[in-house]
This record gives sequence, structure tokens and C-alpha cells, in this order.
Amino acid sequence: MPTVKLLSYTPEPEKLVAAAAKLCYSPSDASTLMEGLTPQKTEDFITMLAEIGHESPIEHVSFTFAIEGVSRAFLAQITRHRLASYSVQSQRYVKKDHFDYILPPAIEENPEAKKLFLESMEQAEENYRRIAALLVEQKLSGIEEPTTAQRKAAEKSAIEDARFVLPNACDTKMVVTMNARSLLNFFRLRCCNRAQWEIREVARQMLMLVREAAPHIFAKAGPSCLRGPCPEGSRSCGKMAEVRKLYGVQP
Repeated sequence: MPTVKLLSYTPEPEKLVAAAAKLCYSPSDASTLMEGLTPQKTEDFITMLAEIGHESPIEHVSFTFAIEGVSRAFLAQITRHRLASYSVQSQRYVKKDHFDYILPPAIEENPEAKKLFLESMEQAEENYRRIAALLVEQKLSGIEEPTTAQRKAAEKSAIEDARFVLPNACDTKMVVTMNARSLLNFFRLRCCNRAQWEIREVARQMLMLVREAAPHIFAKAGPSCLRGPCPEGSRSCGKMAEVRKLYGVQP
């Protein structure tokens, strides 16, 4: 199961968004921009921005998450969201000779598929170790008494290439930063029932965390069907009422 932790976010995120909106719609200047922004006025500004579709002011706040217990397949999906910053645990520097892996629920529920999957993980782990050992041996051939530094260099070089045998299921972890506007887009796409199960679960956890930090900005965040008809047409999951109940939002 993926786990997500909100590490940090812009202080007073909603007040900052309101200040940016205030600058757009009033003659305020830098010295008075934050003045008079009571909780009610802050909420009013954010509601107004949502109603007119003016999203650029919310780009001024960002949120940083730690994500772990996810697969390299997940990594390929989340990095398609380009307006974000990613720091990912490196397979070049972190040895994975006893790697954890993500077992998809559908495979876990099928005994025969699960057996094949687990055998594949064991074989991949064994092949990784054997390839790395062979490459280290190759790098050190001809050196009678390798130094510690030489052994470390050989091992690093070996795991750079041995990692090519690791499966998509291999676990990884990362730190991700997105601004609030990018997050709204991320939630529209990845909280949808048609999103892949792993990234959908991560998106749901991220949404619950940012709603606590900035409840008005993310009040109606989530899949598109929270605010109107499903955009998937004939490919719709057909569970709009269930999804709306899950996220506690009415259109």
C-alpha cells in the first residue's frame, strides 16, 4: 500500500492566494497587500477565483510530499505531470539485491497469477545479484589486491548495469513538489476511477492531506465528475454517485 506524507507547504497558503487575487482586482500595493485579509475575506477571494475560473493566483503556493511503497511503474506515470519537482531514490547508488516489490491486487487475488509473479520477483532478484557479481569480478580482473575504493567503484559501476534486469514492480520512493494549480489538474486526472489503481490511491491520499492544509482551495478538488458530468463518455465507470460520496463533494 502506498504511503504519502505532507512534508511542507507554503505558510498561510490561502491568505497568500487571496493576496495575489487582491492585487489583481484592487489598487493595493506591496505594503498593504496582506492587510485586512480576514478568514472570511480570504475565503471570499478563493471562492470568487473558483467561480470565474481564475487559477493563476493559486500557483503561488506549493506542497511537498514524501511518497513510498510505490513501484517504478508508478514513477513512469507521475513524472508525466511535468509542472512538478521530483527527487527519486536512485538505483545507480542504492543497491537493490533484496528489493521490495509492489504486488497488484488483481494478481494477489489470483492464486496462479500470484505464484508466477512471486517466482518472477525471486528470479529477478537472483539475476540482479548474479549479474552484479559478474560485473564486479570483470571490473577487478587483473587487480591482485583491490583497495576498498576500487571495490566500491566496481560495485557502483556493476549495479548501474545490473539494474536493467529489475522489474517495474520494484519499489521506489520519492519527494514530490507541486503548486496548487498543478495539484488540481493532477487530482482531476488521477482521482478518477479510470486512473490506474496505484496512482489513484496516491492521489487520494495527497488530496486528503492538502484539504487539511488549504480546505477552501481544494474544497471541490478531485475527479471531474465531482462538479459535472463524467468527461469519459462511454468509458465512464458509471459510479458518479459513489465517487462523490467518497470525496464528500456535491456538484
